[in-house]
Amino acid sequence: MAETLLVAGTASHVGKSTIAAGLCRLLADRGVSVAPFKAQNMSNNARATPGGEIGVSQYVQARAARVSPTTDHNPVLLKPRGDGESQLVVDGAAVGDYAAGQYYEDHWDDALAAARAAHARLAAAHDVVVAEGAGSIAEINLHDRDLANVETARFADADVLLVADIERGGVFASLVGTLELVPGDIRDRIAGAVVTKFRGDQSLLAPGLDAFEERTGVPVLGVLPYDDPGLPEEDSVALPPVGERAVRGADDGVPDHQSVTVAVPRLPRISNFTDLQPLAAEPGVRVAYVPPSASLDGADAVVLPGSKNTVDDLLALREAGFDERLAGFDGPVVGLCGGYQMLGETISNASLEGTGDEDRIDGLGLLPVRTVFSAEKTVEHVERELDGVGPLAGAGGTVSGYEIHMGDSEPTADVARPFDGTGAATARVLGTYLHDLFTNRTARDAFVRNTFEAAGVARDPVESTARPDPYDRAAELVETHVEPGPLPVDW
Repeated sequence: MAETLLVAGTASHVGKSTIAAGLCRLLADRGVSVAPFKAQNMSNNARATPGGEIGVSQYVQARAARVSPTTDHNPVLLKPRGDGESQLVVDGAAVGDYAAGQYYEDHWDDALAAARAAHARLAAAHDVVVAEGAGSIAEINLHDRDLANVETARFADADVLLVADIERGGVFASLVGTLELVPGDIRDRIAGAVVTKFRGDQSLLAPGLDAFEERTGVPVLGVLPYDDPGLPEEDSVALPPVGERAVRGADDGVPDHQSVTVAVPRLPRISNFTDLQPLAAEPGVRVAYVPPSASLDGADAVVLPGSKNTVDDLLALREAGFDERLAGFDGPVVGLCGGYQMLGETISNASLEGTGDEDRIDGLGLLPVRTVFSAEKTVEHVERELDGVGPLAGAGGTVSGYEIHMGDSEPTADVARPFDGTGAATARVLGTYLHDLFTNRTARDAFVRNTFEAAGVARDPVESTARPDPYDRAAELVETHVEPGPLPVDW
């Protein structure tokens, strides 16, 4: 039976995913058969596997572990859709939409059973399981139903590595408070702690580390510097709130007057926004997440991202006047998945997706397509032959990615269909269900080139350089800055 290490946190967004991915790659490179696991995830950033969808972090961690992602790596996924409801996905398949109380009352036992069974299969097939917790392990209101933390530690007989983020401030209070609040049997399992996102002179931190260890008896096994290895973000905590603006890619050394800005409306129910990360990594490209009410002045292109609730997010854009501003925008426009649906003329069976009772609503009208929702969900990896037109003019060859969506979109008039007879494009606007579009170099290069040309900005020649492997960078962070100590794994 495999050893299980649970990477738990004092809060959300403290670096659990990075440490788990780094451990998976580090152990795999040492010849250890390792698999990731997260019993229950809450995220609208998902990926398709042969058996269904899982959270992006476990997909990434499986890649880091050099194993094929499966639904066992994340057997329970909750995808928030607004008004306190989430879509429940068990073993890769959507079960239904439920409020939190209904989930715990009617589906908790099934979720727990699915998680136990998935972990047992992984433990039987591997030497080590690196499990990731969710949020804080010290949520005392949830200790009787904390599937990702408390229950996982118990049914997996796991040792626990506690992770705390110093950038937030109060790191020692967070660590000590967590140790005070976790159930006694879980406290006994905590083998060590790691502090993340540290900037500055570590010698100034040393007295605090010593005092913490003396007070609690828990060794501090490492202090990770502030560093982003480039792994996809798991949830919208990494994004600005809906009413604020934030820019990614502005620290690449390219002057603003030699750059272009891709505006992305910060939808209230945004999903799979990791689609934009490859663009933000391009020199001279700024990806600006903007409020739906924001002006598009200064934008050179617009990308409408995915949405967990296309209908309600479309209505939010219209209420903010975004539809009128987009209609007057003359740069390239791309819609991905839910964004593609919004760009069409109409959406039928809208009540299946939105929280209202309208059957048909108007889209943004920039593409001659109509979308019809149904209860059936598409979840699959795809490869398409791209015949680049519009914002992707000049692109060609095979592109790959994944589709996760409700409903289908069909043209209402003659229109280019650049992805093997799917999607739709005009001279300025393109829509597709293909997530990960911009991870394909041919599509990314064409979009960036066309955006620079449309903006009238001369782009300096960019040397093609190999990008550092984010899995290897995460592994290096762990290897360099964390000691195994009493953990059940070694490197």
